[in-house]
Amino acid sequence: MFENNHSRYASYGTVAALPGDMIDAVWEIIDQDLQGVFPLENLLTFKLHNNQGTTTFEYVQLDENDHPGALSAGFDTDFAYAPELPDTVLAYDDGDSQIILLPSETADH
Repeated sequence: MFENNHSRYASYGTVAALPGDMIDAVWEIIDQDLQGVFPLENLLTFKLHNNQGTTTFEYVQLDENDHPGALSAGFDTDFAYAPELPDTVLAYDDGDSQIILLPSETADH
């Protein structure tokens, strides 16, 4: 899952809600910090937090009931935090391509 040689996209909602550099940061976190360290499912959850004015991406593994599980990892960035940023972004890998999307853009929503 999440091999960086597959096609990667961002949904319309993600592009409208996050600057391009922040979208790129999600892919970098997956490639440099998560891959090979955590067992990755085909759907990854990132919570965005205000960390003294900058944005922290928190990778959270959800349990079978979509509740935060015991595993999470925070990744601080230099990106300014803004209240209009989404609370959560998702990364989905269907085996052929990968996309970053908002929870409201999933079939479950």
